[in-house]
Amino acid sequence: MIIGREKEQHELLGLLEKEESQFCAVYGRRRVGKTYLIRETFNYQFCFQHTGVAKGTLRQQLTAFRNSLVAAGMEKCSVPKTWIEAFELLKQLIDRQSCDSLPLGDNRKRLSEQEGKDVPARKKVLFIDELPWMDTPKGNLIGALENFWNGWATARREKDIVLIVCGSATSWISKKLLKDKGGLRGRLTLRVKLAPFTLRECELFARGANLAYGRKDVLELYMVLGGIPYYWSFLKRGLSVAQNIDQLFFAETAQLRDEFEALYATLFKRPENYLKVIGCLSNGRRSGMTREEILAASKLTDGGTFSTILEELEECGFIRRFASADTAEKNALYQLTDNYTLFYYLCIKKNAFSDEHYWLNTFTSASHNTWKGLAFERVCLQHVPQIKAALGISGVQTNVCSWFARGTEQRRGAQIDLVIGRADGFTDICEMKHSLNTFAIDNDYAKELQNKLDAYRELSKDRRTLHLVMITTNGVAHNNHYNMVQKEITMDELFK
Repeated sequence: MIIGREKEQHELLGLLEKEESQFCAVYGRRRVGKTYLIRETFNYQFCFQHTGVAKGTLRQQLTAFRNSLVAAGMEKCSVPKTWIEAFELLKQLIDRQSCDSLPLGDNRKRLSEQEGKDVPARKKVLFIDELPWMDTPKGNLIGALENFWNGWATARREKDIVLIVCGSATSWISKKLLKDKGGLRGRLTLRVKLAPFTLRECELFARGANLAYGRKDVLELYMVLGGIPYYWSFLKRGLSVAQNIDQLFFAETAQLRDEFEALYATLFKRPENYLKVIGCLSNGRRSGMTREEILAASKLTDGGTFSTILEELEECGFIRRFASADTAEKNALYQLTDNYTLFYYLCIKKNAFSDEHYWLNTFTSASHNTWKGLAFERVCLQHVPQIKAALGISGVQTNVCSWFARGTEQRRGAQIDLVIGRADGFTDICEMKHSLNTFAIDNDYAKELQNKLDAYRELSKDRRTLHLVMITTNGVAHNNHYNMVQKEITMDELFK
């Protein structure tokens, strides 16, 4: 059973009722549930389905494609020599098939009820998974795909083709399909970027798996696993959060012991330089690093390739970029934001698998608390819609960003991880703090908060009224400094 994903399922099933043939791309990071979503939505019923071969040669890719054709009903045929030949065989297969009555069952019924009309089931659904893996050097996959779609699929009088392609290499999908400047430009009729689960969806997942976890447990697991359903599927009933984390990452037979290397190798054909950037950001300042600082630390060469690395890491959700007070692009900061990657560098890599009970043994350590502080900030940034809802501004036009100013002789530096500029004349300056108990603003932190407000008021061009918002796990203590706070948001509101 699928948790959440109602919007995505409705969009995918909606392809069946369109009059014209449809071309859809589903993309998102590794393990986020793309393949499962597509298969469940269409009840595992396809006229043709194929999955690319990881790190396969052109010959291996074409051989696998031939095998998929045979599995779909084609008589024995030789391995095609080119992708043009491969897609020609696919045309022949579809023309011979009678698969225009897909038993989509409850999914079709649900869409029919939502739309108030019958959904036609005459479409022929083709599903190609991990399309980026099929794009080998000199293979001209995109040219053949363009010819298949423009020259055949859209030219059919029946207008009955639904082509769904899928891939974890978000940067490849973006470059080759979403932003293509050739024959596929503007050809996609639907693009679905599958995001990780929210805290609420992970809570539902845990409940469905009978894990008996409270919200503080779900939050801690989210800070480690992010909203990646595949990771959550390994959690075992009857184990505490710490025990589950140990068995997932630190035990000798841990299921996710080698996940880090696989994650980046799957997304990027040459992951070494991407990992250099990620490694620098994991060891750099908590506030982040500038482009120049990353270049110096990584010893990479400046230029277009380096810019592409930063852009693709940002597009895949591993890092984020935010501007300085002077808005100069060269002064922008880059921060590591992916939950699992942050956990890997701050916890897994430091242990290097020497302690099978690392999480249980370091649960109260200073390094554990440091990780929690960073990880909670990342979780908050991944739940901005929930924060806006808690502020009562879901329907208000907003501009969401981060901001920082370098220190000078006259002023200390200041960084604000979340700024919400509102069309109703206010700007929310949001601070995120993880605490096991009620969080108390002491004298030193009160001065830091005031410095942030003063720096932002002086250096930004924002002339709206500033509101300080505290986002904490268990609320803010009502001490002498509480009056600084205009609004407080607790962990529970992130689960809505």
